[in-house]
This record gives sequence, structure tokens and C-alpha cells, in this order.
Amino acid sequence: MAGMLAGAHHPGAGAVVLFSGEVRETNQGRAVAFLEYEAVVPLAEKMIGEILAAACEKWGLPIALARHRVGRVDIGDVAVVVITASAHRSEAYAANRYIIDRIKHEAPIWKCEHFTDGTKEWGNNCNCHAVTGDITKHIYE
Repeated sequence: MAGMLAGAHHPGAGAVVLFSGEVRETNQGRAVAFLEYEAVVPLAEKMIGEILAAACEKWGLPIALARHRVGRVDIGDVAVVVITASAHRSEAYAANRYIIDRIKHEAPIWKCEHFTDGTKEWGNNCNCHAVTGDITKHIYE
């Protein structure tokens, strides 16, 4: 994932936005040991490609990239990256948010949180459907 940014530059883009979803050490007050992701990889890759194409069409992006890891992801490691490039920052930010929210909500990728107390919990992958008060929520309509 580290090399993705190198391929995200375009002469028509005045803005490049990078979102890096990283594993944090706590979630909802519980200490996290690591995350584990499972996916139907061919279907997830196809769906992510469709989401990227939709964002490119909606915002006229010359570049949109995304990659989500599967398997074990440790604290501080990157689980998902989304990069968008556009002529202006507003489109790059809006498209980036749209892409990550759709990936988290729609792609066949499942998260299992392993906690330090030895328990684990599947799910809690997406809260993007919740009302956040974010002024960019109109992009999902």
C-alpha cells in the first residue's frame, strides 16, 4: 500500500487526498489486540472497482485508487487506503469520503476484532449510514 501514492499524481489534478484507515488500540472502550479481515476477494475487488468508477464519473476524477487488506492487521498498521485526485480539493475530499463509506458498507469484506481479553467480535464494519452531522452527507443521495 505504501507505493500507491506514487501512482496518484496527474497533471490535471490540483488536489490529491489520501485516506489511510489504521488499526487503533481501543474501540468503544475495549482494548484491541489486532483485527482480522476476511473477504470474497474477486467479488470485493470487482465491487471496489465499480465504486471507484462511479466516483470518477460523479466527480470527474482522473485518478481514484483503493485497496483493502485481508488477513491479520496489527495495531498501527494500515487496513484500507483510498486516494483521490481531482482538479480541486472539494471534489477530491467528497469523492474520497464517498469511496471509503461505500467500501465499508457494501464490499464483501468482514472484520473480526480480537480484544486483549481474549474475546473477539465480528462486524461493526460500517457506521456510515448513521447521521453524523457531516455537511458532505448529501453526496450519498
